Amino acid sequence: MRAPAILLALLILPLSACTSPPRDRLAGDTPPQTVAAVDLDRYLGRWFEIARADHGFERGCDGVIAEYSRRPDGMIGVLNRCWKDGLAGPGDTAEGRARIADPDSNARLEVSFFGPFFGDYWIIDLAEDYSWAVISEAEGRYLWILARNPQPGADFVEARLTDLQARGFDTDGLIFPEQWPDPTTVPSAD
Repeated sequence: MRAPAILLALLILPLSACTSPPRDRLAGDTPPQTVAAVDLDRYLGRWFEIARADHGFERGCDGVIAEYSRRPDGMIGVLNRCWKDGLAGPGDTAEGRARIADPDSNARLEVSFFGPFFGDYWIIDLAEDYSWAVISEAEGRYLWILARNPQPGADFVEARLTDLQARGFDTDGLIFPEQWPDPTTVPSAD
């Protein structure tokens, strides 16, 4: 039954040309620097979205969680969950996969949620203890601040924003979704 999925892709692709791309959030033409090295086994697991750039595929999402795991085929499994229009809203799940684009550092990955189409996922900042990460891509259009704790505090957020601004990122307009009080309050995926 791959024909319906291919047909759907062919119908959607022309429509995507009618939507405006996300705005560049990075000043200048120099791509952001990624971290020197990522231990993927330490990176795997659950991350809470603390802030994100505005883009259509997460519009209206709160309580956003990304979970990364090893797959038998050598790729990374990606499970994104969110709740629409508040934590009491209906849940939404997207499953994808990621491949390593830079095996020397593991800091550049490519993620796909739809067929053969992959997008850049660059880890541009990472806590030494893997408690938080900042993700972007070559043009800085996408930007996420992730943390293992859904409530990392105002000082944490301010430090990340200050660092991003110093790197040339425009942080105006970032979205700070409502997030769970603590990891134990997240509903199960059932």
